[in-house]
Amino acid sequence: MKFTKLLAVTALSVATVLPLASTAFAQDAPVKWKMAGTFSSSLPQLGTLGKRLEEKIGLVSGGNIELRFYEPNALVPPLETFDAVSLGAIDAAFSTPGFWGGKVPALQVFAALPFGPSAPEYMAWFYFGGGKEIFDEIYGKYGIKSVMCGMLAPEGSGWFREEVKSVDDLAGMKLRFFGLGAKALGKFGVSAQLLAAPDVYPALDRGVIDGLEFVQPAIDLKMGFYQIAKHYYFPGWHQQSTFFDLMMNKDKWDALSETQQAQIEAVCGDNVRHGIAEGEAIQVPALKELQEKGVQIHKWSDEDLAKLKGAVDEVIAEQVAADPDFARAYESFSTFREEYTTWREIGYLK
Repeated sequence: MKFTKLLAVTALSVATVLPLASTAFAQDAPVKWKMAGTFSSSLPQLGTLGKRLEEKIGLVSGGNIELRFYEPNALVPPLETFDAVSLGAIDAAFSTPGFWGGKVPALQVFAALPFGPSAPEYMAWFYFGGGKEIFDEIYGKYGIKSVMCGMLAPEGSGWFREEVKSVDDLAGMKLRFFGLGAKALGKFGVSAQLLAAPDVYPALDRGVIDGLEFVQPAIDLKMGFYQIAKHYYFPGWHQQSTFFDLMMNKDKWDALSETQQAQIEAVCGDNVRHGIAEGEAIQVPALKELQEKGVQIHKWSDEDLAKLKGAVDEVIAEQVAADPDFARAYESFSTFREEYTTWREIGYLK
């Protein structure tokens, strides 16, 4: 009899709580946002992580949040998405902070740092070393709320038609290159520019550029660069790990409920995990296929890497002197990295 009463009380309690929970969830106004992609959805990681975000946020929110991925140029040209999100012309965009280095130099610190950290160290600084607070403040100046929403493994650092014997041989070349690494190559007499993904292959094919860096073997294979250039260089000194983010119009973000905001942050956090794991898993098969297609893999010499590091140091110093936000962000990162050295040296195998 007592057991029967206990079951009845328990059933009553559950019946009381569930409607309340359902009612609270139902109170969140449905969200239907348009999200501009800066890379095609067919590109591994660069685009597929954006499509994965679209899928997972629908599942996690029970359909309450619809974040529809649009291909590059469907809403706005890729390199114009920052302004479009800032002004509220579009709701959101999936990209990397480094795309906006020409507009907001400090955002380069939150994308990929030449000779910079591995993914665990980068995330440690961002989430627990003060990086996120600066990141939020910088984006907030432009009416944008951004959440880190993906991370890429190390990249390749160059495709060339002919073998490059030394970084000094790059003088006079026109290259497609990203971020602070592009500025560093300028010290060697390179004309480096950022091209949106759809423009890269045609530029290489027509000789508008002499070579390029794009992303990782798995992605570069998909882009088909091996059809034109057969010399592929490593390591990706300019991008050892790269953050991707979900930019959202801040007014629209602020209008979301706490539950909806938490759902977006949770799915983006899982996207970071997925990006790291997938990125590390897919490179070896891609490298094998590239070599089967006649691509020669090269590694920069220690001497070349030392020269590149010297050029990067010059660029960082110039950026620090020119932009207070860059100086503040880089000071935060470099202080954390100096302190982290102790753990890196005793905690990890060499």
